[in-house]
Amino acid sequence: MLTVSTPTEPGPDAPLRAALRYGIAGLAVLVVVSAILSSIFAGLPGLWGALIGAALGGAFILTTAASVLFSAKIESGLQGIVLLGSWVGKLLLAVVVIAVLKQFDFYNRFSLFFTVIAALLIVLGAETYGLLRQRVPTVEVERDL
Repeated sequence: MLTVSTPTEPGPDAPLRAALRYGIAGLAVLVVVSAILSSIFAGLPGLWGALIGAALGGAFILTTAASVLFSAKIESGLQGIVLLGSWVGKLLLAVVVIAVLKQFDFYNRFSLFFTVIAALLIVLGAETYGLLRQRVPTVEVERDL
């Protein structure tokens, strides 16, 4: 027996979920491309630089989208605290990771730098594309003035 189902209406968090999906997909593509190019140009240290850079840059941007999605259903005061806390936390974590990595030389610094910049740009662009692709219903109300 063939059953036909109609798609359900997307929830209010559908744009944020799409942004996360597209951001993760963009990051996955970047990891592959950056790992291959960095390995070709800088060998094993380039591969390590690309992997660390993708993890650092991708986590930095994806954490914001995940925090917004997580805090979307809580009251606005707590939402602000969650978003500010996640921003401060990821900033401190990035500074600590860079400070710790500075003392090691198993990775290529140029690969790390360019991959972090590419991750920030690509993941942010993919998230924006995911947000803009979603259809959000609007309601227009006629008012008698």
